[in-house]
Amino acid sequence: MWCQAALNPLLRAPSGCLMFPPRAVAAASRFYLPRHSRSLRNESIRCWSNIPFITVPLSRTHGKSFAHRSELKHAKRIVVKLGSAVVTRGDECGLALGRLASIVEQVSVLQNQGREMMIVTSGAVAFGKQRLRHEILLSQSVRQALHSGQSQLKDMAIPVLEARACAAAGQSGLMALYEAMFTQYSICAAQVISVKDNDSLAARLAVEMKTDLLIVLSDVEGLFDSPPGSDDAKLIDIFYPGDQQSVTFGTKSRVGMGGMEAKVKAALWALQGGTSVVIANGTHPKISGHVITDIVEGKKVGTFFSEVKPAGPTVEQQGEMARAGGRTLAALQPEQRAEIIYRLADLLTDQREEILLANKKDLEEAENKGRLALPLLKRLSLSAAKLNSLAIGLRQIAASSQDSVGRIIRRTRIAKDLELEQVTVPIGVLLVIFESRPDCLPQVSALAIASGNGLLLKGGKEATYSNQILHHLTQEALSIHGVKDAVQLVNTREEVEDLCRLDKLIDLIIPRGSSQLVRDIQKAAKGIPVMGHSEGICHVYVDVDASVEKVTRIIRDSKCEYPAACNALETLLIHRDLLRTPLFDQIIDMLRVEQVKIHAGPKFASYLTFSPSEVKSLRTEYGDLACCIEVVDGVREAVEHIHKYGSSHTDVIITENEETAEFFLQHVDSACVFWNTSTRFSDGYRFGLGAEVGISTSRIHARGPVGIEGLLTTKWLLRGDNHIVSDFSEHGSMKFLHESLPIPRRNSS
Repeated sequence: MWCQAALNPLLRAPSGCLMFPPRAVAAASRFYLPRHSRSLRNESIRCWSNIPFITVPLSRTHGKSFAHRSELKHAKRIVVKLGSAVVTRGDECGLALGRLASIVEQVSVLQNQGREMMIVTSGAVAFGKQRLRHEILLSQSVRQALHSGQSQLKDMAIPVLEARACAAAGQSGLMALYEAMFTQYSICAAQVISVKDNDSLAARLAVEMKTDLLIVLSDVEGLFDSPPGSDDAKLIDIFYPGDQQSVTFGTKSRVGMGGMEAKVKAALWALQGGTSVVIANGTHPKISGHVITDIVEGKKVGTFFSEVKPAGPTVEQQGEMARAGGRTLAALQPEQRAEIIYRLADLLTDQREEILLANKKDLEEAENKGRLALPLLKRLSLSAAKLNSLAIGLRQIAASSQDSVGRIIRRTRIAKDLELEQVTVPIGVLLVIFESRPDCLPQVSALAIASGNGLLLKGGKEATYSNQILHHLTQEALSIHGVKDAVQLVNTREEVEDLCRLDKLIDLIIPRGSSQLVRDIQKAAKGIPVMGHSEGICHVYVDVDASVEKVTRIIRDSKCEYPAACNALETLLIHRDLLRTPLFDQIIDMLRVEQVKIHAGPKFASYLTFSPSEVKSLRTEYGDLACCIEVVDGVREAVEHIHKYGSSHTDVIITENEETAEFFLQHVDSACVFWNTSTRFSDGYRFGLGAEVGISTSRIHARGPVGIEGLLTTKWLLRGDNHIVSDFSEHGSMKFLHESLPIPRRNSS
């Protein structure tokens, strides 16, 4: 009864961490099972597929399993099952100590958060094999030395070691290792010994101990629909009971007792008992150091088992639908894509009342919950005037889309009867993540349609009703040419960070929102390019030769017309000679009237006896009625300041001196550089692009407001007649011509 006696006190002590190593002593199983389960010694078998599984009466009454990954963060009691491939080294002759140390650290972190952690672990066989082989080599070398006086260890044959003998030899050492590791985190560990394979043991334990979550770690990323490594194998993000027939299982584990089929069977059984399950990779060097904590945080890791099947497609399915729909869209004639956009523009005005009613619901919920600041509420709000402007912009996009996809931009005659063309093509599948602004949805959709791209849209939950009706109208317009699937709205509980990992489904991510959103996406994106700007720190430089009539108008519009916009003024640079002049006083008076809070830069503060609060950083995007004022000695210092503290978004000079203006225009290295105009002109609609998918400050591809052209890339088409490279060798019969050919105004194909 030793194991049961050790178990009960530990369950009452939250600092305890239980170890459940594998088969070692057959009789030990009856000591840790509850009394009503001792009939299991007879091994009542329930079969699924061809793998037997011990059936345990379900005594769990604490509730159902979690329906969504995001709920896993609420798991209180967790079982972590470590497969043989996770615990052992690649040569199968020892433990992966670094990997185990990382797992112990993660389990300890969760334990010290107040969760109750239990581990089902393999490793006794591998550890024992290592010890026994070492002993055999030592004993053989002694015998051989006595016999021949020579030691030839590499020629010695190591006998095959029986697994039970290895387990018996390795059990004590494995437990001692865990005790030593957990002691570093002030956690006491105890063990219970089992006779069954660890997959069924982990499931049985999870149900009997009424745990919330079972984490099964192996050497694969999760459950695939066919054996991992096969050409068409796809990782299954969420697995539902009844989906077994859609999975083809491979061979068993190279080191463990069972394979993925056994893990799935155990997982489904645990799920039936009310325990959520995730199967994930515990050996990958880049993720094993945080795989357990990532799972508990609800991140998209491995395969999540759920009994709640969503009504709509998964985001992976939506990505595939967008890919296929985008390719069909790109194959349409330009006139057909334009017709779709014209139809969407008409729907925005025809269905105005329904759109505004949905938007009103979003506004009421946001105001009742008080979760949005006033500038964000303004972004969320739609009006008849906004919808009319949207429709006008969409018609501009339709008109300009006639010569976008398939446009020839270069033709070259490589040799006789060998001609090369470079043509524009869509990028592929775009993921656009946007906050608050529902008007972004039809704008971005129209640009994607015009450029032949598939599109995934992820809007903020504050605009749920508005986004749903606008997406419905977009799909209605797409349906006139049978490409409804090309634009998808992600409505599932997908976290932005998880979406950024879908590198096999998404070709480009475009964030539209706060600078913090953009930074988070740039950090989270793994293998997917991100087009956007991290901040909108826009400058207006007032030169000594500035016109009095123009200065206050331009500054007021740049700062006050829409202070939350990324193209709003944040830093005002003033020529030193303008201080204490009537023009300077007019600027200050205007800002005060507009209730703009002024922060002083270091140089400006030095000129004043009673200055405004000195700015903490000259790299601040206020996004509100606030700005910084700084003093510079001239245009060169203004340019240097912008390069040092700006974000390469939009910068303006106000001056009547053409030479000074041209110096500013040529030397400021930003996406948009203006002379005597408001920063607010940095916009796709105002540029005549119809709309923008975002504003890019990157150094490659598109910069500034991104319209149709920024959503296109190119491919090369080579047409020949039995040409081969060897004909162009030194002694070949062909010569390169490389002649430039005229480009037709319209690609007739």
